[in-house]
Parts: sequence; C-alpha cells; structure tokens
Amino acid sequence: MLDAQSIDLHYGAAQALRGVSLQAAVGEVTCVLGRNGVGKTSLLDALAGQQPVSRGTVMLDGHDITALKPYQRAGRGIAYVPQGREIFPLLTVEENLKTGFAPLPREQRNIPDDVFSLFPVLHDMLRRRGGDLSGGQQQQLAIGRALVMRPRLLLLDEPTEGIQPSIIKDIGRAISYLRSLKQMAIVLVEQYLDFASELGDRFVVMDRGAIVYAAARADLDEAALKRAMAI
Repeated sequence: MLDAQSIDLHYGAAQALRGVSLQAAVGEVTCVLGRNGVGKTSLLDALAGQQPVSRGTVMLDGHDITALKPYQRAGRGIAYVPQGREIFPLLTVEENLKTGFAPLPREQRNIPDDVFSLFPVLHDMLRRRGGDLSGGQQQQLAIGRALVMRPRLLLLDEPTEGIQPSIIKDIGRAISYLRSLKQMAIVLVEQYLDFASELGDRFVVMDRGAIVYAAARADLDEAALKRAMAI
C-alpha cells in the first residue's frame, strides 16, 4: 500500500505541491483528477522519486521510501508510465519491453504473458522500432514495459491523452484486469471524468497543488466532484 503524507514539492521558489496526502491500496484504482497545471504530474514525480519532496513522507508497504532515488523505488516495485510515454524510438518493441528488466533479479527477467494478452499488437510488432508505432501503440508499449517490472505500485499519467477511442477502451480493460489480480495498487492521473469514473475506487481532485476533494466510490458525490474539477 502507498501512504503519502503532507507532501510539499518545490521547483526553485515555486511551490508545486502543498500538503498533499494520498493513499492507494493493492487491488484498487485511485484516480487523481484536475485541470492542466494543478500538480497532478508533480505528485506522480514525487511518488516515483523523480523530484525530491521538501516536506512530508512517502511510505510503501510500511517502509519509508522518501529519500530513495528513482531506481531504488523501482527496485521496491514502483513502475511509472509518464505523460508522453518516453519509449526508446530506435529500440525495437521487444528491446523496449526488456528495459523493464533493470530492477528485477535475473530469474524474473522475462516478459509476462499478461503483457501480450492485454496488448496483442505488441507481440505482432516485436521486431518493429518503437518510433514506428502509432501513438496508441506506443502507449500500450509504455504500459507493457511497466508491467514487465511486476510492480507493486503502478503510476499512470494521463494514459488516454491523444489516444484513439478503440485503444482507450483497451487501456481501460487492461486497468480493470490488473485491479482484479489484486497484486498492485494503481494511481491513475486523468482529466477525463468518464474514463476515471468507470475505473476508480477512490477519487481525489487537485487544484493549485493541493487536494480539494477526496472520496471513496461508495461516498462519492458526483455534483461535488464536478464542482471541484471546475474550480
């Protein structure tokens, strides 16, 4: 389980996160919503170790990982699918997937069958260069690469951005399947409420670097959620 408490994050003199607390449980999808520029990506960067926090703590499965570097957090089971995918365009699909081996012990360095069952196009295009794939295929590749790491915590930053509707449905089905395995916690950053509402177990809305609304699905007030997103 992820338990982040009272996180502040600064870029120089600019404060990007203000006292943000977030929990994500194994077998659940926690959706982080809000407009552009409110701190959603900064939050994921803080959880993945891409940016150091100036205050607060990040705990994973009861262990304090606040001071750990990104590669150390990857070794603890955090996989990050960033906005923009960041695949390697000159590497083949197979080579891109194998970059997920880095934090794994040697005996686990294989591509799980689930990667190809969730995204069959990746199997069909194993020898194609990543840069030759469409945007939607690259997004599937980025998620597949994260799954190669056997994550305990999967961070997804706007996986539907700029993606065609058919692939958005594939990504939604993949997230639902991964939740059903009850092997990882998933934090999904999204702008699109319809996509998030189909998948989320918990919802938080951010504005100006802070959380302004939070609720579990059972307690969700859709009107309040939409008001918070419109702030």
